[in-house]
Amino acid sequence: MRVLIAVDGSKGSEVVLQEALARPWPLGTRFCFLTVIDPFFFARAPLLLDEAKEAAAKFLGEAAEKFGAAGWQTEVEVIFGNPRHAISLCAHDWCADLVMLGSHGLKTLARLAFGSTVRAVLRHTMCSVEIVRASGAEYAPDKQGKRILIGTDGSEFSAAAVKSVAERPWPSGTEIRVISVPEFALWLGDFPHFQLAQVEELNQSALDAARAAVAHGKELLRRSGLEVSTDVPVDREAPARTILENAKEWNADMIVVGSHGRRGFDRIAVGSVSEALAMHAHCSVEVVRIPQRVEVKGEEYESERSYGGHPVHVS
Repeated sequence: MRVLIAVDGSKGSEVVLQEALARPWPLGTRFCFLTVIDPFFFARAPLLLDEAKEAAAKFLGEAAEKFGAAGWQTEVEVIFGNPRHAISLCAHDWCADLVMLGSHGLKTLARLAFGSTVRAVLRHTMCSVEIVRASGAEYAPDKQGKRILIGTDGSEFSAAAVKSVAERPWPSGTEIRVISVPEFALWLGDFPHFQLAQVEELNQSALDAARAAVAHGKELLRRSGLEVSTDVPVDREAPARTILENAKEWNADMIVVGSHGRRGFDRIAVGSVSEALAMHAHCSVEVVRIPQRVEVKGEEYESERSYGGHPVHVS
């Protein structure tokens, strides 16, 4: 597995590094620590640009030493560019399986500025992306186990999210909850010109689909050895809001969802649900993307990487 960790020296970056170091990973996992420096902010003080690069390299080197001491292979990259674009490009060039980044920028960015970077990374990165947050008031590295909430709609993208969780090692005591929010077409009283039987049939179909989705998710996780529960909440809230509320009530450490909904959203709107979760969740959020065809050294390859390894073959 290849994990790209984008950091900038902020408190949010420290949380990312602590989480990655504390988490178990598949044998052979390799880490790349990346800092992107935007030269735009140094236009009036170009001499400080080299100092910033040196400071970033030192920070990344210290992080790499900690991971190296734990037995992981590491690389360090400090590049110039706009983080909104450079992170995704670096992830593509390095053939990353997962990008991890913190929820706050170097200068305590406002939510709007934070969102522009996160949205860009979510929309344009070909691999899975995790926005890392400490779920409690303080990060607790000695905490036993995790609570992972997986949102599913029964699509192949949701199945990929469930599979990614099932294939990775997790700390002892980890609990998984698979949740599916029925998307009811109509509510009684909203459309009085529809007959009661028609409304009930449509809504029952949505409820059955949600129940089937969580049952399928639980089956995929059956051999993981983790404690798995399911939930099909029924309310009138949007799916993202319902998932957020359930994650907070359950005290989840991470929310995992697929990169697209069952309606096949275009990349430019990579699941409004996943973006809403990434922006507003109290905990970490991972958006899992199905491996794409990539080009390496001018030749086209199809990624067969999984969380247990990452073989690549010529198509």
